[in-house]
Amino acid sequence: MTARVGYIPIVGTAPFFVASGEGWLKQGGIETAVTVFESGPNMIQALASGTIDVYVAGVAPLAVARSRGVDIRVVASTAVGENVVVAAPSLAKFFAAGVTPAAAFKAFRTANGKPARLATQPAGSVPNTVLQYWLWEVAKADKADIEIVPMGIDATQQAILAGAVDGGTVREPALTIIQTRNPQIKLVAGGEEVFPGQPGTVVAVSGAFASKNPEAVQSIVSGLVKAAALIKSAPTKAAPHVGAALGKGIVDPELIQKALVSPASRFEIDPRKIIEPSRAMQAYQVKLGSLEKELPFDGLFETQYYERAIKANG
Repeated sequence: MTARVGYIPIVGTAPFFVASGEGWLKQGGIETAVTVFESGPNMIQALASGTIDVYVAGVAPLAVARSRGVDIRVVASTAVGENVVVAAPSLAKFFAAGVTPAAAFKAFRTANGKPARLATQPAGSVPNTVLQYWLWEVAKADKADIEIVPMGIDATQQAILAGAVDGGTVREPALTIIQTRNPQIKLVAGGEEVFPGQPGTVVAVSGAFASKNPEAVQSIVSGLVKAAALIKSAPTKAAPHVGAALGKGIVDPELIQKALVSPASRFEIDPRKIIEPSRAMQAYQVKLGSLEKELPFDGLFETQYYERAIKANG
């Protein structure tokens, strides 16, 4: 059977592509037809219309999709703490030792006569939500000092490199790529600092796919568990599978390998670990106004596939 998979091009999706590349999905009788998307919110339409069966992207848009009647179930996490905040050289120089982020943003605006422009993905996405959480709740920055510019993943990377924006949120491999190309780009907040327990990329399946193909869903989750272990024990073996999916052969394999072991790459398959952080993120989306009200999580997370995979592997 063929599973139609939508994904976003980030290292957080690595366990899925390692499981596929190592042949573990094929062993479970699954062929994959993959389509790349620029953000999780952009993928919701494809889910709603039934053009994809499997979603490999951020968790934040899924409760919203469920509230609109899209039957979608999170069966595994793949990575946590992925989104980090970087400053381009124009802004990085204000992030000196002993200077708080709020003071750095204020100093930038004073010096330039305009707010710092930070690129991130659209409202409702994980990157946008966690960036705002860090700015307003953690750093306590002044809203007048910052302008948030929503754009796609690739566009964000290009804009930071080109100096078209002063910083933004990135995930791997973008972090490794931009810092390799320009070492003056500074990491100013790590994943855990940006949002405690930051939930990130997940694997979710449509209700129709889960009902028709429970064995296929189990094969996917079992493959993810093996893949996370392989990434940890042999990143050199895992890197080519990830490079093929993300770089289409254009990203240097060494760079992908470096991104897999970066501080911004934490692979976590257990969906139970992200339920509470996902609730906290949703509550914050309500505060931001990107979500009208908190939505019930009943039925959104299905943990039994992971529990069975662990028992089988144990």
